[in-house]
Amino acid sequence: MTVGLAGVQTTFVAHWLQINGVGAPTWSFLLTTILTLTTGTIFVMWLGEQITERGVGNGISLLIFAGIVIGLPRGVQQVMQRVGGGDTMEIIGVLALVVALVAIIAFIVFVEAARRKIPVSYAKRHVGRQLVGGQQTTMPLKLNMGGVIPVIFASSVLSMPQSLFSALPPKNPANWYGKIFSFFQVFHAGDPYYELIFLSLIVFFTFFYVSIVFNVEEVADNLRKHGGFMPGIRPGRATAEYLNTILTRLTTVGAIYLAMVAFFPQFMLSGFKVGRLPLIGTWLESFVSTTPGLGWIPTGMGYQFYFGGTSLLILVGVAMDTVAQIEAQLVMRNYEGFLGSGSRLRGRRA
Repeated sequence: MTVGLAGVQTTFVAHWLQINGVGAPTWSFLLTTILTLTTGTIFVMWLGEQITERGVGNGISLLIFAGIVIGLPRGVQQVMQRVGGGDTMEIIGVLALVVALVAIIAFIVFVEAARRKIPVSYAKRHVGRQLVGGQQTTMPLKLNMGGVIPVIFASSVLSMPQSLFSALPPKNPANWYGKIFSFFQVFHAGDPYYELIFLSLIVFFTFFYVSIVFNVEEVADNLRKHGGFMPGIRPGRATAEYLNTILTRLTTVGAIYLAMVAFFPQFMLSGFKVGRLPLIGTWLESFVSTTPGLGWIPTGMGYQFYFGGTSLLILVGVAMDTVAQIEAQLVMRNYEGFLGSGSRLRGRRA
């Protein structure tokens, strides 16, 4: 599937290069570009698999993490150049951006570490001549079980029509294809229709992905086979229904959380084109343009800071997951860790 998707998207890229005069309008250039970009994609995927197999953490996630972090110095340099002008409003805007980023990162850390602990009891049973069981434990369920996958899926789906229309411009702007093309010319971050579809896709993919990775029927069946049950809930079908109810509530909260984290940084950086809203768009645009302090809403703050909602989710999620895996490896090898006094990551043998 990766080869197929990469081949389709690189075809659009190669054709876009041709119609913009970057490459020669020949089949050899088209095929060479498709082959080169697709091969590079598969090579990066292979590198990610090698990191996962022989290193610590998810290889593909770490590569995406590195790709985001490498743009941080340029983003900081851009912000410092604008602040260096001495404009008071620019300085206030940068301070507001920093405060918002810190608050969003703290919110992401809080939610990513949140767990819903379901009590589980194990009945006593005989295994050979020994009596085992009778334990009380919990089943921790993450609040955001989808991780960053729903946001990445939603972004990928929305990028496909944009790549298609950029590579295949219409010959007649007045026909149906030309009207669709003109619609997608302004279909980007900040456009109300784009944001509505983007947030809807995040919610859809959150429920879709969680339903795939967590099978309540299988979990309930495994609990029943091992003598486990939830207090007050009958084993089997009743347990599956109870888990499904809890999972639906958690997924709803997780989907809203992902939508918020994906939207608010994007809103601050790219703005929100209130004039494109039906019925009240014209009035709302005139209101925000004439109200002091709200003029930035249609255009955003104008920073290309490389830290949109998707990037923040990936950075924080990958960092927390990698640290957790390093800690697990150290504890497994009888180390307490290396993060200082009071932490298991301290580098001293138990």
